[in-house]
Amino acid sequence: MLRVLVLSTLFPDATRPNFGIFVERQTLALAERTDAEVRVVAPLGLPPFPLDRLPRYRQLAALPPRENWKGLDVHRPRFPNYPATSGRFHARALADAVTPLLQEIRRDFAFDVIDAQFFFPDGVAAVELGRRLGVPVSIKARGSDIHSWGRTPVVGEQIRRAGHAADGLLAVSEAMRDDMTALGLPGNRTQCIVTGVDLARFALGDRAEAKAALGVDGPLVLSVGALIPIKGHQIVIDAVATLPGVRLWIAGEGPHRAALAAQIARLGLGDRVRLLGSVPHSELPRLLAAADAMALASEREGLANAWLEALASGTPIVIPDVGGARQVVRDDASGQIVARTPEAFATALGALIADPLPPTMVRATAAPFTWAANSARLHEHLERLVAEHAPRTRGAGGTTGPARR
Repeated sequence: MLRVLVLSTLFPDATRPNFGIFVERQTLALAERTDAEVRVVAPLGLPPFPLDRLPRYRQLAALPPRENWKGLDVHRPRFPNYPATSGRFHARALADAVTPLLQEIRRDFAFDVIDAQFFFPDGVAAVELGRRLGVPVSIKARGSDIHSWGRTPVVGEQIRRAGHAADGLLAVSEAMRDDMTALGLPGNRTQCIVTGVDLARFALGDRAEAKAALGVDGPLVLSVGALIPIKGHQIVIDAVATLPGVRLWIAGEGPHRAALAAQIARLGLGDRVRLLGSVPHSELPRLLAAADAMALASEREGLANAWLEALASGTPIVIPDVGGARQVVRDDASGQIVARTPEAFATALGALIADPLPPTMVRATAAPFTWAANSARLHEHLERLVAEHAPRTRGAGGTTGPARR
C-alpha cells in the first residue's frame, strides 16, 4: 500500500470551490485506488497583520484547520505570507509552519512520499520537508509556477535548486517539460503526466435542447478561465464582435472584469457577450453542452482542463499554440490551433459554426485523458521514487521515520 502525503497550496475550500479543482480531481482519483492511501495538507498563506484589513484573508482564516473534503482528510495549516517580499520567504515559512503537523500526521499515517502539486512555494518547501522527515519528494509543474515564478531572480533560483534536489519531477505537458529544462531543471528526471477529465460528468448531449434550457437562440461560444489578461478573453471578445449573431459567454472571475466590461460596452456587445462570473464546476457541463465552440486565447498554459472538458462534451476548441495544445489538438477532429489574434480566432470560430464537427468525433479525442489513466501513471511514478529512495536511506544508515533536523 502506497501512502501519499499530498502538499498543495492550490486546493479548493468553502470560499474558493473552483480553486485548484484539477488538484482535487487528481487527488480523488488517486485516493480511489485500492493500492493507495492519501492525506492532504493544503497550507494557507496569511499576512502577519490584522486580517480585517483584507476581507479575502479573513475568510481564509475562518476555515477549519482540518476537515473531510469530499471524502479526503484535509489539513489546512497557516503559514506567514509576507507582503512586498517577492515571495523570497514563502517556501521557508511554509516548511517551518508545516513541519510539526507532518510529524504529528506521521504518528498514525507513516506516509511514504510527499507529492507537491505546484512548484512554488509547495515544491521548494517539500524538498526541505522531505529532508527533515527522510522521505522522497515529487514536484509537479503546472504553469505559472514555471512561467512566472520561475523567471524571477530569487524565487527562480529556489525553484532550480529544489528541482535538482527532488527525487522526481512531473510536468502537465511535454511543452511544460521543455520549458522546465530551458529553465535549468533536470529534463532527464522530468516525466510528463497529463491531466484528466471526468468523461461521465462531461458527456454528449443534445445541443439544441441544452441551448433551449439556457434560453440561447443561435450560435454560442464559451470561454472558461480567470478574468486576467493572460487568458486572452479580450481577444475572443474582439473576434466575436466581427461575427454577427454569435453569442459569447465567459465563465470566470478576476481583476480584469471591469476592463472586459468596458470593452463589451465600447463595442456595443452587451446583448451578445455575457460575463457569467465564477461558475461552479458542476454547472460547466450544461454550458459546454450548449456551446458550438470553446475559445480560450491564453498567452500561456500548461495543459488546460477546460480544453479537455470541452472536448469530452463534444465541443470543439479554438486555442493558440501554447503549452500542451498540440497534445490535445492533434488533428482537425478536435478544433483548431490558431494565432493569438482576433482575426485568427474569428476565422476559426466562424468555420466551426458554419460547418460543425460531429460531436461524437470531437469527444473521441478526449478518450485518452482520463483520471484513471492519470492516477495509474502517478501511482507508478510515486511508487518508483519510494523504491529508489529506500536503498539510499538504508545505505546512509538512516530511516524513513520521524524528522531529522
